[in-house]
Amino acid sequence: MRVLFNARIYTLNPALSIASAIAIDHGRVLAVGTDKTILSEFGESRIGQDGVRGPASPLAFNMDGKAIIPGLTDAHIHLQLYALGLQKIDCETPSRAACLERVAERARNTPRGEWILGHGWNQNDWLEGFGTSADLDSVAPEHPVYLTAKSLHAAWANTAAFHLAGITLQTPDPAGGRLERHERNSPTGILFETAMSLVSQAIPEPTHSQIVQAIRAAQPRLWRMGLTGVHDFDRQPCFSALQVLHQRGELGLRVVKSIPIEALSHAVELGLRSGFGDDLLRIGSVKAFADGALGPRTAAMLQPYAGEPVNRGILMLDAEELFERGRLAVENGLSLAVHAIGDRANHEVLTAFAQLRELESKLEPNGNKAGETASHHPLRHRIEHVQIIHPYDAPRLAALDVIASMQPIHATSDFPAADRYWGERAAHSYAWRNLLDFGTRMAYGSDAPVDSPNPFWGLHAAVTRRRQDGSPGPDGWYPTQRISLNEALYGYTAGAAYAAGLENRLGKLAPGYLADLVVLDRDPFSCAVDSIRHIQPLATMVGGEWVYFNLPVNASVSSGAHPPLAP
Repeated sequence: MRVLFNARIYTLNPALSIASAIAIDHGRVLAVGTDKTILSEFGESRIGQDGVRGPASPLAFNMDGKAIIPGLTDAHIHLQLYALGLQKIDCETPSRAACLERVAERARNTPRGEWILGHGWNQNDWLEGFGTSADLDSVAPEHPVYLTAKSLHAAWANTAAFHLAGITLQTPDPAGGRLERHERNSPTGILFETAMSLVSQAIPEPTHSQIVQAIRAAQPRLWRMGLTGVHDFDRQPCFSALQVLHQRGELGLRVVKSIPIEALSHAVELGLRSGFGDDLLRIGSVKAFADGALGPRTAAMLQPYAGEPVNRGILMLDAEELFERGRLAVENGLSLAVHAIGDRANHEVLTAFAQLRELESKLEPNGNKAGETASHHPLRHRIEHVQIIHPYDAPRLAALDVIASMQPIHATSDFPAADRYWGERAAHSYAWRNLLDFGTRMAYGSDAPVDSPNPFWGLHAAVTRRRQDGSPGPDGWYPTQRISLNEALYGYTAGAAYAAGLENRLGKLAPGYLADLVVLDRDPFSCAVDSIRHIQPLATMVGGEWVYFNLPVNASVSSGAHPPLAP
């Protein structure tokens, strides 16, 4: 048993929103209340200031007034990409020249002929704009180079990479993607959407053991950010690696794992259903893509991009196609998570969800067709991103009980591009306040490695709609869309738990709930709003066990034992 006392615990439980002590046993919360109540019920008489207790007493921690919140969940992350990306060049630089210098430095320390990989560039932040293969050739002529954009919807490669991929002047644009070209049709080195795979498929795949090790090594970094769970949207190799970590007892995050829509028929054949698994690793939704992204202007729009009268982005699935694919999932107990960024993509997805909800109403809870009403717990369908939505469509998410899985940090990363390419329509983008007012269920994440998975950066963005440097101004970008800290925390806790079907045991600190919590270096509800971004977790607990602990040794007031550090 563990008892944490002398704390300020924000439970996110409406029945008892603030407490000072919590008792934990066998991975779950036993009780939450005052120091007097918890210590008298779960301790031996009382705990003195010196912390001396008998060996049979609970392991008790004097939290010295520290703030405690439920464990945070990143509801949209690419765990394998993020973990492996920690080994790549960081291309998020203020200029293209600075990025090229990092490539040159890596080339000097990489054996000739080996691939150089990087991630994070954003041409919208560079005065020079997009790079070319010639730029990369000038700094790494003897290495194939492949750098993914911050959006993960574009890539930049050099001549050696194109040669290994077999790309020539005659290479056609693949369906759903394109190669940027010079006037004489030769590729510039920039690839959009599905065209990225022309090069990426030539890169040697990481081995299974490399993926396992990368994810294992990434876990402590996520714990130090206060994350106790993630909803992962990478593919089968990641799922396989997670299973290995789980079998070894080395999985210390609660992972909800998506299924790519290309594998839907295999999942159905195996009988997999959303929610199958345990509290550490479980099946989530079937992931589909309706469009591209804002950065490369491939998000599907109802009206053209500003200054590009013939560009409305790329629609990958319309309502009819999504319904036809989605009905197989729905009839077999699998929810859908659909990537939709542009207002046209969100419109098409919502139209498909309306049809799918009608289909669900004619199914029994087990998914078999029948003339009876559906289960009281409908499938947890989600739209990933919902970055811009037409005002007509905004109320439809709540009406259809579709979860808005959004990334607050995207608003502060993307607002210059949104203003530039969407113009006045940007007022309807990253519209958290509007969606919440309509009653939409929200789950928040980062889309890492697109943005940092640090949830406190996301919380700051949600509350202020400002960057760290204060831009675009004191009131933030479209300030009417700001939300409260409590609402933002809900999206990283109870909202994410609901999206996973775990709302009866995760997302708040209440009796019977899983003991996932974070101890903070400052109180998010009383510190200056700009300090939210700088909050540092001091300790993180998953299932009643400390996975990260950076509190003073004397915080432990049992027999002097110190909690284990994260591996």
